[in-house]
Amino acid sequence: MGLVLAAAALLAVLVVGVAGAAPATAAASPSASPSAADPSASAGDGAAASGLSINVRVRTGDGEDVPGATVQLLQGGQQVATAETDDRGTAALAAPSPGDYQVKLDVASLPSAAKGLEPRSDTIATTVQEGLGRTVAFRLSEPGSDEAAGGASSSQVLQRIATGLRFGLVIALGAIGLSLIFGTTGLTNFAHSELITLGALTTYLYTAVAGLPFLLAAALGLVSCAVFGYLNDRVLWQPLRRRGTGLIAMMIVSIGLSLFLRYFYLYLFGGGVRTFPGYAGQAGVQVLPGVLLRPLDLWTMGLSVVVLVVVALALVKTRLGKATRAVADNPALASASGIDVDRVIRTVWIVGSALAGLSGVVLGLQQGISFQMGFQILLLVFAAVTLGGLGTAFGAVLGSLIVGLFVEISTLVIPTELQNLGALVILILILLVRPQGILGRAQRIG
Repeated sequence: MGLVLAAAALLAVLVVGVAGAAPATAAASPSASPSAADPSASAGDGAAASGLSINVRVRTGDGEDVPGATVQLLQGGQQVATAETDDRGTAALAAPSPGDYQVKLDVASLPSAAKGLEPRSDTIATTVQEGLGRTVAFRLSEPGSDEAAGGASSSQVLQRIATGLRFGLVIALGAIGLSLIFGTTGLTNFAHSELITLGALTTYLYTAVAGLPFLLAAALGLVSCAVFGYLNDRVLWQPLRRRGTGLIAMMIVSIGLSLFLRYFYLYLFGGGVRTFPGYAGQAGVQVLPGVLLRPLDLWTMGLSVVVLVVVALALVKTRLGKATRAVADNPALASASGIDVDRVIRTVWIVGSALAGLSGVVLGLQQGISFQMGFQILLLVFAAVTLGGLGTAFGAVLGSLIVGLFVEISTLVIPTELQNLGALVILILILLVRPQGILGRAQRIG
């Protein structure tokens, strides 16, 4: 039975790889027209393929997208590219080569709905590196308002809290699997970010290439991640554990696996940003005074909460969940008590990989899909796990919500490019007071 499952899993992975080659070939074709599902294609296929595309977003302080605004890419005072924002308020600027650039918003080009609004600064400096995408955001407000002066109104704070909770739930889906894997194996898995990316990319293939309905495509994407997680442990990590490989060596292996998968994704899908068909340009609705969220955001937040509650109940109430917590506490004692440790670890890999894939799907709905989307939030996932307490699933969820809130709220007082700074600062401060994390247990060393 195990051989049959392994063979089926390998076949599924091969099918995903073959299907993924199709959009890469189309993107490489010089005659292919830009696709609505790939907004970066309009900025230049060559730059997108090499990862030298800067994504720009223009929004009002209330969260409304601003279409029709002209943005320019400057280097040394000379314009090297220009573009106009689409219905989602986004545009892609193709940089000719790696280096330092300035992204400038032409305030005079703002549509009538945004006339009279202005950004805190109409020019943002950024650095473009090979294979690393950049995102620049302009937030418009009325002249002399709290936001334009560097402050924030109560409605803007509420909006950031709402988006922070939304982002925190995405991080939690990825962090809880990473925490369970660390708790049961002691492995610091840097390749967990690629599981997040895999969920979004396979779902995109099933819906945009195979033409399946989104919900079915998402379900198959999660199954693909679960199968990959099973193979990950069966083929790689279990043999290394049985050989007595040290945790440091295994961590290095995970870094190598992460690099391989990330650039394998780049080879298959290119460096552009894609969106799920049918889920672009959805208008926001007012859920509270001054708080706008898309219906899609509300559905994904509700789904994330339900999934996290189900996982929490499974850990506390089910026999497998209790066995998982026993293995996390003391693997040797759990084995002596009759628990099949290898089976528990493999189940954790399957569930953790599926949760990471779901995190990627939700993140793709919110921000678009790219080959390095998981890597871009990996630091925040690690921060959430460490903040909540290493190896504790409930701590990972709590840490994720704190990280998500600080990332979003910090943009009210610091540039968007430094938005991860707030989360890392709070991580350092809490660990100085409580080194084991918020819900972690102090342990004797030596």
